[in-house]
Amino acid sequence: MAKQTITDGSNSSCSPTPSAIRAARESASLTQKQAAGLIHCALRSWAQWEAGDRKMHPAFWELFQIKSSP
Repeated sequence: MAKQTITDGSNSSCSPTPSAIRAARESASLTQKQAAGLIHCALRSWAQWEAGDRKMHPAFWELFQIKSSP
């Protein structure tokens, strides 16, 4: 099965970079709290992903991209 290419150039089996996470959230005009709520995770987790303190699981990244797209 071919890997799906995500809009930032990474593939869906890799964790996104902190800058890609922040850019995607800002592109969707969402606060960190709103973005976390959209994918049913804690605000603290979202903040840690953007800060680079934790890696975002690819499933959360894919869910965010699906739910935040127009």
